[in-house]
Amino acid sequence: MAEAPAAIKKGSLVKVNRSAYCGSLEAKASDSTAPDYLFEGPAEVLMLQGDYAQLRFRLPVPDVWLRADQL
Repeated sequence: MAEAPAAIKKGSLVKVNRSAYCGSLEAKASDSTAPDYLFEGPAEVLMLQGDYAQLRFRLPVPDVWLRADQL
């Protein structure tokens, strides 16, 4: 597995890249319309595991796991 980019680490604030997310396996496994907060960000990286990052938004919504290349 490829490592996450060096700039992304635990505690980083990130935004989801709409073009990288749309059409991905993660997008297909979710609702057909992604919520706006997903792309407006920022989200805090809670944990990195392989190619994935666990994100927490500053809203009362569940944490999500997305591929690091989508951030």
